[in-house]
Amino acid sequence: MDKKRKIEKEEKKPSFSKRIKAELADLGFTQSKKTFKISIDDKEKSKEELRRFFLAGASVTDPMKEYHLEFLPGNKAEEERIEAILKSFSIHPKRGFRGKNPMIYLKDAGEIADVLKLLGAFNSLMEFENARILKEVSENVNRRVNFEAANINRTVKASVKQQEDILLIKEMIGLERIESGLRELAEQRLQYPDASLEELSRGLSTPIGKSGVNHRLRKLARIARELREEIALNRNETEMSQDDF
Repeated sequence: MDKKRKIEKEEKKPSFSKRIKAELADLGFTQSKKTFKISIDDKEKSKEELRRFFLAGASVTDPMKEYHLEFLPGNKAEEERIEAILKSFSIHPKRGFRGKNPMIYLKDAGEIADVLKLLGAFNSLMEFENARILKEVSENVNRRVNFEAANINRTVKASVKQQEDILLIKEMIGLERIESGLRELAEQRLQYPDASLEELSRGLSTPIGKSGVNHRLRKLARIARELREEIALNRNETEMSQDDF
């Protein structure tokens, strides 16, 4: 059992942060213990410092989960230096705390990608951008599916209500008592309960378009509403009459 766990542990893919640091190590970048001056006049020197700060204490969350990059500076001077370096490259970090320790962090995917580019971690940058694209595509698909599902739900509810109205009219006064255009549409809706407004229009002897179908359905709904009001009124009169006895 212990051997199996050991094998599984060895096969586990290292975190995104560790992969970035490994890439930097492969490129020959290492953590330095030197103290950094608070001046930014050399872009390449700033990039080198940023790499050292990253190797000393930074992490990037798996982009498929969320966009988050953070530096954990060892003191106030390092905190200000990291912030100054990032701002010199038009990257605007936020300050916070990880427990009691100060933290410089980013949540914007574009700015995180810019940091990876500054670090020179181009393989990790490509992996980040690929994950970002997959995530955005997935989110767009989910939004589209949810939108279409909501539309279907609204269409089904509307169709059910329309059929209830038409059946009430048919039962109370008969469809033959209403004007021919309304009667034809009512019969179409009962025959094709899942049809869209466009499909209902095409099934009429004279197609009238979506707005025309909507107008006739509103007329049918008004007739049904008036019939319901009449039923309620008659029920109340009957109940009052019974109370008199």
